[in-house]
Amino acid sequence: MLIRKSMTVAVLLLTAAAALSPATAQKREFSFAYDQPKQSGYGIGAAMFDKKLQELSKGTMSINQYPSAQLGTEAQTMQKVQTGDIDFVILSTANASTAQPESGVFSLHFIFRDEAHAIKVLGDAKVIAAMRELYAAKIKGAHMIALGSQGLRHMYGKKAVEKVADIKGVKMRVQATVTEDTLFPAYGAQVVHMPFGEVYTALQTGVTDMAENGINNYLVNKHYEPAPVLSLTEHEANHSALFVSDKVWSSLTDEQKKWVQAAADEVSKNEPAAAFKLEHEALAKLEKMGVKIVKTVDKSGFSQISKPIQDKLAKDLGPNAVKVLELVRNVQ
Repeated sequence: MLIRKSMTVAVLLLTAAAALSPATAQKREFSFAYDQPKQSGYGIGAAMFDKKLQELSKGTMSINQYPSAQLGTEAQTMQKVQTGDIDFVILSTANASTAQPESGVFSLHFIFRDEAHAIKVLGDAKVIAAMRELYAAKIKGAHMIALGSQGLRHMYGKKAVEKVADIKGVKMRVQATVTEDTLFPAYGAQVVHMPFGEVYTALQTGVTDMAENGINNYLVNKHYEPAPVLSLTEHEANHSALFVSDKVWSSLTDEQKKWVQAAADEVSKNEPAAAFKLEHEALAKLEKMGVKIVKTVDKSGFSQISKPIQDKLAKDLGPNAVKVLELVRNVQ
């Protein structure tokens, strides 16, 4: 009788275990944070990452997206991924400079020759490896697994910028990097720092006269309302980096790490081109809406001022920044 009961219990346990498929038993969902809406380059990158991760893991691993700064500003989410409170975060390389100042090298003005060059740089294996080394030299608790983009950056406000003299004395909201704090004053502007979520109100109230960002970010955040003139200065890349927390990384098996890295590689490979496509679509929408677009910006004055500063800034930032700048310039 005892043997029969034992056999019955064993059968029931085996049946229950069989009912739990590997996907059900081992499924993991990770937090993935960024400060822009889902209809942005960040959202595109997150979707690419999730799709590839689910495909490779056969549905056992996926992400939950937290867009629009739901989990904090870029500086805050950078800290949270380092402490393991967020699993993945994608943020601008400029704002990543709060944790690693050398990251500001990607914010140097006019080092990306055009859209095609910017896209090639972000997919270049040597550049990706050098940026990974750059972050690893300083950042603890997280590491970079991919690069991405939200296009190039442009200036906007209530007046047109057709030449460098047009921003003399202007209060310009910029990202808090050494590069921005050096280059914009060199053009004659006054720099203003604030989290991205405060820019709309600052433009509205006059706390800042102008701001600068990608076209789609300008559109989806409705910055055209307080700043109805967009000048296509293309002065800087709007690039980003994807980080994973060491807490998550160390919890993965070798096979799972390969899946995560392969999903990240998908972002580096395909997100930049998709982000620039989004920029073109956003520009067309803004033109249809009647927003004033200044396409005839004389960039020569900006370029002449910034070029001599590029090498000095990279050197001041550190050896990793110097290496990255050289690699960027060499990408054909």
